[in-house]
Amino acid sequence: MWRGMLVPDLGGASADTLMQVFQVEEPLSLEALQARFGEQARAYRDAGRSQGTRRVYESAFALFRAWCQQHDASPLPADPRTVAFYLTDTARRYRATTLDLHLAAIAYAHRAAGLPLPTTHQAVREVRTGVRRTHGAAARGKAALMTDDLRRLVNLLDHSPIGLRDRALLLLGFAGALRRSELVGLDVDDLEFTSRGIRVELRRSKTDQEAEGRPVGIPYGASEQTCPVRAVERWLAHVQAVLPGYERGPLFLRLDAGGRLRLARLSDRGVARVVQRWAERAGLDPARFAGHSLRAGLATSAAAGGVSERAIMNQTGHRSLTMVRRYIRDGELFRDDNAARGAGL
Repeated sequence: MWRGMLVPDLGGASADTLMQVFQVEEPLSLEALQARFGEQARAYRDAGRSQGTRRVYESAFALFRAWCQQHDASPLPADPRTVAFYLTDTARRYRATTLDLHLAAIAYAHRAAGLPLPTTHQAVREVRTGVRRTHGAAARGKAALMTDDLRRLVNLLDHSPIGLRDRALLLLGFAGALRRSELVGLDVDDLEFTSRGIRVELRRSKTDQEAEGRPVGIPYGASEQTCPVRAVERWLAHVQAVLPGYERGPLFLRLDAGGRLRLARLSDRGVARVVQRWAERAGLDPARFAGHSLRAGLATSAAAGGVSERAIMNQTGHRSLTMVRRYIRDGELFRDDNAARGAGL
């Protein structure tokens, strides 16, 4: 069983000793290994992707499968020509970035089934390139909620339970450049209050699939009205007044229509609703904003203020400069050295 295989260096142990280490009495067939380890292996494989990513892939592959059924084609395994024709047919309905996600979902389904990837075929790559050149590849994301806009929203908030929670959520989400999943995933004991602000421990995020976690510093604000630290303190004081001894549950709880606390974590969609509700009341177009607007707003506002790439990446947790530099480019559009400003119009 072990002949010709690379094995760990166990001090020259014999094959019999190795068999004892792994507690195998007889060599196992591939079918027997599948029966013994297959279910756990699938669980580990699924854990390699976040639950949110798997849901997105399943939804995208379902669209591809429905298209294949409509056109009497096999979705799994899929012929590369089928994938190329799918891109061709859907190019006018979906953005290029959405089609890239569909390709990733198709590849993921084939990889999980141990099948060759149709998405790497030259014909598929050429059609994908043609779609991007013909229809463009720019992602039309939600607008960044800039600092001045955030002030307009916060100025509308009172000291009611809804006002206290939403103020804390908006300011903490902005100052920490937090994804909405990170924001609603916070528990009270993830926060450490210090003389300089709040140390927030993110236990897991989109780019931290190994769950190593990372700390984020939230400093005191210059204005009490927009200080994220004081806003979180006031929200927690309200929660603990209603629920004495509440120290370990979700930071952001749901509220009913009357402002009464519910022992349920606010959903990530709830973050978008908070942003859109107050944006509309501040006279902004709510359709332009979502939960990501807080994170994008911090990065773009910091770039406009001349903050370095390194400092922005430290706060946002980005590992690539590509997205950060897009925020910086947007933030610098109307700087004093704008070429049109210097043209004397």
